[in-house]
Amino acid sequence: MNKIAVVTGTTRPGRNNIAVAKWVLENAQKRSDAQFELVDIADFNLPVLDEAMPAGFQQYANEHTKKWSQTIAQYDGFIFVTPEYNHSISGSLKNALDYISVEWNNKAAGFVGYGSAGGVRAVEHLRQIASELQLAHVRNQVQLSLFTDFENFSEFKPADMHLESLSAMLDQLVPWTAAMKSLR
Repeated sequence: MNKIAVVTGTTRPGRNNIAVAKWVLENAQKRSDAQFELVDIADFNLPVLDEAMPAGFQQYANEHTKKWSQTIAQYDGFIFVTPEYNHSISGSLKNALDYISVEWNNKAAGFVGYGSAGGVRAVEHLRQIASELQLAHVRNQVQLSLFTDFENFSEFKPADMHLESLSAMLDQLVPWTAAMKSLR
């Protein structure tokens, strides 16, 4: 069975991200067509990129990079849960993506964004990064608003309609994850 990681998109103290990621995970795990697990980038304590060699060479010098590489390599697909900071993704997510390269290649990705404009600008930037990392990303995405899906901008209370968006994204992601396996 294909393994899909729900990847958190920030390490910020007091972040809304973990609640959103857990909501995605909880609902994804109701499916029987893939295995879903949470990968929290905060657990890896990745400093600002500190590898001397380009990621494509996979010549990692640091233990934190090796651990990150081994974790990501085991997955067939990803759901990135990204906040929108200044019309883009967080620096910590960009840093985590940049640490490795080959481990992302020829896998599938879906996106869940949130922010004042539903996280759409962050997801658009993330799509460009994913393309460079040779991640095949699905069209459907989840867009959550800080104004309507978070009480007082901090307590995650998604509208029921988002379950349909999540299901539609997963309906695309799961078969794409299986299809990409033939390229690896």
